[in-house]
Amino acid sequence: MATQSTPHATMPVTIDDIRTAHARIADQIVRTPTFISRTLSELTGATVYLKFENLQFTAAYKERGALNTLLQLPAGTPGVIAASAGNHAQGLAYHAHRLGIPATIVMPTNTPTVKVTQTEGHKATVVLHGDTFDAAYAHARELETERGLTFVHPFDDIRVIAGQGTVAIEMLADVPAIDMLITPIGGGGLISGMATVARAADKAIEVIGVEAELFPSMYNRINGTSYPCAGDTLAEGIAVKEPGGITSLMVRELVDDIVLVSERSLEEAVSLLLQIEKTVVEGAGAAGLAALLQHPDRFKGKTVGVVLCGGNIDTRLLANVLLRDLARSGRLARLRIRLQDQPGALFNVARIFEQQRVNIIEIYHQRVFTTLPAKGLITDIECETRDRAHLDRLMRALNDAGYEASPVELA
Repeated sequence: MATQSTPHATMPVTIDDIRTAHARIADQIVRTPTFISRTLSELTGATVYLKFENLQFTAAYKERGALNTLLQLPAGTPGVIAASAGNHAQGLAYHAHRLGIPATIVMPTNTPTVKVTQTEGHKATVVLHGDTFDAAYAHARELETERGLTFVHPFDDIRVIAGQGTVAIEMLADVPAIDMLITPIGGGGLISGMATVARAADKAIEVIGVEAELFPSMYNRINGTSYPCAGDTLAEGIAVKEPGGITSLMVRELVDDIVLVSERSLEEAVSLLLQIEKTVVEGAGAAGLAALLQHPDRFKGKTVGVVLCGGNIDTRLLANVLLRDLARSGRLARLRIRLQDQPGALFNVARIFEQQRVNIIEIYHQRVFTTLPAKGLITDIECETRDRAHLDRLMRALNDAGYEASPVELA
């Protein structure tokens, strides 16, 4: 990995490229704020500054690289094309429409309808092809040739990398005290640009990348490991099986370290950002905070800049994440209680809940699919408590009353 003394003059993207990109796009994007989070700082032991890129018009930083590329196309370009089911599609479609450039986006056929609708809402032509991103990508390259379109890669393009690096230009201008940048890695475009800015600073700034444990593609490339890249990660925005060639070169030379984060840490980070900062982020956007939560010793005492790189998360998925977080914290629980199948049994156990001031949400009786004797039953009770200590008091009260009760745990 990189050291501060490593020479970087031969890198494909330079600090001058990024400064020029910032001057080019600055008046056409949102100058998102960088704010300190005092609560997250206390929680993690680092001084935490958050860059709210989820406040871009399309709710993601991807607009920067897309716009920087579009503004450098020759006059009369017949149109642009990309393969994407996420933020790159929307960022490219939005700015192409603004600039009067026809945009075509190829998406896999299983892309959620909401993403198709949002992209079409920016007046792009959406082509659904194949069951995987690889199939959509291959078809996009075919259409590029057939129709004479310009392909805009989501990360492995020097114009895109320079545009993404403008995030760091703004962060360090707003908070010169930052001595560490924590950046999500998918294909590597964002961290390549940000690391270029960090290495050009007049002081040492560490650059730490973050990947989901289920998709450690850049980690594998840099460290020579072969961990599998597969699974249903919350951070689908950085679920990339193969990082870029340009970005891999830059990450190897410029980035200090890459850490991996679990799905549980990603879920906790999404929930905390909504509860504490009152801001909605997608899984990839929460990866930086997830790293702080999962690896606190790595960041303790540092002044860190964390990019909330995107906020496009399905509302039903967000609801599930929040409910799971309530369950893990003890504020929402499902208790499995063994009862006798006789009048008053449920009333008697419900009275204990009332005495402990615990709100019952749902009750599920199970008489048939159980290994208990015919006169026994299992009751699952979903309930709401104030915190873990309150739940523990309820469990003690149930046990003291002679009930066999146990919590149904989440994975």
